Amino acid sequence: MASSVTDLEPAILDDKPRVLVVDDEKFIRDILADFLGMEGYYVRTAQDGASAVAELQRARYNMVISDLKMPRMGGLELLREISTRYPDTLTVIMTGFGTVETAIDAMKRGAYDYILKPFKVEEITHIVERGLEKQRLSAENLRLREALSLYKVTEAIAASLSLEEVIATVSESALNEVRADVVAMWLEDGEGGYFQRSVAMNPHLPETAAPGTLRAAEIAARLSRGEPVVEHGHRALALFESPPEPTVSSLAVVPLKARESLIGWISVLSLTQTKRFDEGQRKLLSIVASRAAAAIENALLYEDLQSTFQQTIQGLAQTIDKMDRYTAGHSERVALYAVALARWLGLPDDVIEVVRQSALMHDIGKIGCVLNLNKPGKLSSEEYEVFKKHPVYGREILDPIEFLQPVIPGVYLHHERWEGGGYPLGVAGHEIPLIARIIAVADTYDAMTSDRSYRRALPHEVTVTEIVRCSGTQFDPDIAGAFTENIDRFRDELRDQGKDVPE
Repeated sequence: MASSVTDLEPAILDDKPRVLVVDDEKFIRDILADFLGMEGYYVRTAQDGASAVAELQRARYNMVISDLKMPRMGGLELLREISTRYPDTLTVIMTGFGTVETAIDAMKRGAYDYILKPFKVEEITHIVERGLEKQRLSAENLRLREALSLYKVTEAIAASLSLEEVIATVSESALNEVRADVVAMWLEDGEGGYFQRSVAMNPHLPETAAPGTLRAAEIAARLSRGEPVVEHGHRALALFESPPEPTVSSLAVVPLKARESLIGWISVLSLTQTKRFDEGQRKLLSIVASRAAAAIENALLYEDLQSTFQQTIQGLAQTIDKMDRYTAGHSERVALYAVALARWLGLPDDVIEVVRQSALMHDIGKIGCVLNLNKPGKLSSEEYEVFKKHPVYGREILDPIEFLQPVIPGVYLHHERWEGGGYPLGVAGHEIPLIARIIAVADTYDAMTSDRSYRRALPHEVTVTEIVRCSGTQFDPDIAGAFTENIDRFRDELRDQGKDVPE
């Protein structure tokens, strides 16, 4: 006798096609269940549509064979429920000769086929075989579309040097293409262990849903041995240190390997009882993971390079500012004002970062000026000519360093004037790089509002008035205008943060 809805689910299910028979007549349920069971299908039964819905919520089915007229919930209502909530499940409607038109209407609403009562069991076998073959071909086509989509994802991953972008791309593809409820990225922690670097969850999950925490050591051991990890039900739950909420239906984990070393893994989790991952989906994720591992390694190396880059710039800026006590902190303050100004101009983040770096480095060429630039009194004409060479020295210092090339325009040309007549080239207007025009305003503001050996700091209001007066001659009027319109509000923000501002 085949299983009924009151039976307990076997601990481990085989891969037999699953059929749910729904009819209010026990005799018909038993005949179909016994016959289809002998044909090799896993069969369960339900006495009406409401019982069938409860069973579909509990387990997945390839096909539902349902009577048309039943108490509590009839076949058409059940069909509507299946079409909405379980679109991958085929529905076959059973009906008598007097309701054939209703059965045809059911097919228009999404039913796969219909069976006329009284029926021959051989006819039902043929319908089931034909339906499952259609389902198999549809799944194969879907898998091909998934493969194509995931291939495009791997191309996008390979093109990125941003760890955050790689993680976001992998997470989005797993949520959309594999239809996972939870995607987690685990990476090595540098001390022999692994930590959960990111987690993304399906936005349609209830607010109470939780991803749980995997047993990292056990997962790492299995992946290091080359064991595939695709588990369902309680076997999946056993791999969690803290359980997900609601309980796990299916778990698949694929390794992230760089030069044969396990650097982490991608885990996908289904919290939907009718959704289980299969070996094909695990293999598709493995393709993504292979590209992601290389991209992650490159991104981490790039982050190290960026960190070294930032440390180099910071160190050089501090070297400049320590030339004497009057210039201490000047480069960092110019960078602070220049970044704020770049934001007020609406520049993108990558350009703002170059502005920051250029501002920090803008006076690096003063290292090459062998004279006391902050002696009491004005520089002599000869000393001033030496001083005017510091942008050229700055360019020459930075030019051999490839990763510092983007900052050179700001360093080299921040003393040019909007109307012309600046140095070292004497270019004017938009011939001056935008970054250099921004630094020119920020540099002037900090220089005027800071103490020097030959004068006291000028008040904020006096300095702003001077920038307004020189707008259109020394400074780009648009940039000078953006600065003077926003600097008072920015000073208030700095005060709120407990930072010193010019009086």
